[in-house]
Amino acid sequence: MGVAASTIWPAPAAARFSAGSTLLGCWVSLLLEFTLQPYATGYRVEPVTLPLPTAPARDTAPLVQPADRAFTEQSLRQRLLGAALPYRSWAWAAALGTAVLAGLLRFIRLDEPGSLVFDETYYVKDAYSYLVSGYERAWPEDANDSFAAGQPDGLLEGAEYVVHPPVGKWMIAFGMALFGPGSSFGWRFSAAAAGTLTVLLLALIAWRLFRSPLLGGVAGLLLAVDGHHLVLSRTSLLDIFLTFWIVAAFGALLLDRDDGRRRLARKLHRPAGSLPDPAALKTGPWVLWRPWRLAAAVCLGLAVGTKWSALAFVAVFGIMTVLWDVSARRVAGIRAWPAGLLKDGIPAFLTIIPAAAVTYLATWTGWFLSNGAYGRQWAQTNPAPAGLEWVPGPLRSLAEYHRSAYSFHNGLSSEHSYEASAWTWLFLGRPTSFFYESLDPQQAACGADSCTSAITSVGNPLIWWAALLSLVAVLAFWLGRRDWRAGAVLSGIAAGYLPWFAFPDRTMFYFYAVSFVPFLVLALTYVLGLVLGRAADPPLRRRRGATVTACFLIAVVLVSAFFYPVWTAEIIPYSDWRLRIWMPSWI
Repeated sequence: MGVAASTIWPAPAAARFSAGSTLLGCWVSLLLEFTLQPYATGYRVEPVTLPLPTAPARDTAPLVQPADRAFTEQSLRQRLLGAALPYRSWAWAAALGTAVLAGLLRFIRLDEPGSLVFDETYYVKDAYSYLVSGYERAWPEDANDSFAAGQPDGLLEGAEYVVHPPVGKWMIAFGMALFGPGSSFGWRFSAAAAGTLTVLLLALIAWRLFRSPLLGGVAGLLLAVDGHHLVLSRTSLLDIFLTFWIVAAFGALLLDRDDGRRRLARKLHRPAGSLPDPAALKTGPWVLWRPWRLAAAVCLGLAVGTKWSALAFVAVFGIMTVLWDVSARRVAGIRAWPAGLLKDGIPAFLTIIPAAAVTYLATWTGWFLSNGAYGRQWAQTNPAPAGLEWVPGPLRSLAEYHRSAYSFHNGLSSEHSYEASAWTWLFLGRPTSFFYESLDPQQAACGADSCTSAITSVGNPLIWWAALLSLVAVLAFWLGRRDWRAGAVLSGIAAGYLPWFAFPDRTMFYFYAVSFVPFLVLALTYVLGLVLGRAADPPLRRRRGATVTACFLIAVVLVSAFFYPVWTAEIIPYSDWRLRIWMPSWI
């Protein structure tokens, strides 16, 4: 017995993915052309393994001993950075193509549903308070109805106690300022924009990591069609903004890695035929001016200003960037390269921590400028302890506010029907239901006796489960081959995932995992690069790798199209909704 196509793939979802199918066709064509004919096209894909060093070109110049030119700037750059990044135009085209797809999936029907869903009830109202007063104010109990009606009013004079910093709510307020506070499109605009920009950044990051614009496009495509990231990009929760700033910080640190190595090469270089002073090679020079590291610190400060869980990324990324510099000293020929832990570690600490702290403090400007914000006047009725009289009252009030919020977070253990232990996240054990509504079939016109509209933050199972398996390979390459790229990917996952295991009794939700989803995608892209193989591999090996990769990407897009209705609140028959509930724990 045949099954109607609309039963498993509703027409609206198919229409949404028409652009995606076109782009995917382009990707497959590029994949086959550039992978199967690397020599005919002159295009070399080096997805994971660093290219082997090549012998210098022969010429008529006298033979120069390698040691005599080991410390020229060109030689140092070659050792520290390898060949120049290839095919910038292709990389940008791939990144922009996946960003366009991501934007289509995120902005189309962004105003549906027209009411506040899940935790939007907190953050959208806080954002509107920021537009009016610069800080959070209280609302009456029926405030959600006024937002659904497109006329938010009823803002009370009293301050509201909140436990998250201001950055994410200010970003939501930006969209509301552009499109009006009564527009559901307006209060979700910034989330969709942040999600789309994250896809663009990740595609460029993957290109720099794997030196392949093709793999950059693959990473962008995977993140663009993943349902978990998609749902968070279409709802005004704080976590999508947290993810954006974390990915931006990671990208800035990648740029800093290259920039720092170029500066190290300039400081160590000597003309051909001469060697540096042995004393200069003992510990190496100081490399102090690091503008990209400073930019990363600002992004990390904004990430912490969105959610405190970003503190783990500050610590892990700080260690990661110092280890990159220590490794650069070793590769450059510095004998006592462990001294880099001091020569690189101290400047990194003095760059990242103060800049991130100042940025974070600046995000509280609205609170500082107010008189009626929650806890703003605490210091006036609580004298400073002995020895702390020099601390300004506003800072003491803010410190007390933070102590109270930390106690709240640390003691949060109330039961919730969609709470999910961190152990279950990678397996998609308990996705969060953001919205569910049963509709009158006569009004909904879904073509069935029972109609449903739902938003469920379940990730694309094929992406998530394949990424879970990929972690084993990435870990093996990090430990066995000391591939710094594998270590960088694992650092992002560790910072976003492992700290949650330190709070086993805390109420947690699956959507917290969105902060490290981009790094899961990078792990999967890493393995797909291994599947594709190297340009020097036999043609048959390359054809097989390209076929497997292309089939996997096609399957990913088809699975995303299948789940798209329950990611975006499309009205579908109840039977179609149940068809997408693969586990009892998803209900």
